[in-house]
Amino acid sequence: MPDINWENPFCGEGNNCFRIGTDDQGNAYIAVAGQEDRYLTDSHEALMAFIREIKAGKADHLL
Repeated sequence: MPDINWENPFCGEGNNCFRIGTDDQGNAYIAVAGQEDRYLTDSHEALMAFIREIKAGKADHLL
């Protein structure tokens, strides 16, 4: 497992909590809080675009 620096969990109302993390090589990770050993990874830019879409209300059903 890569050395991931996890941020504090983000919990939306009525949704699961998730965490965002990064490593020293510029990769980004997202996982359900408490299950950080099962994560998705992509470039930092791709996950930030995904998060912007969620915050804009375009993908809130995914959480």
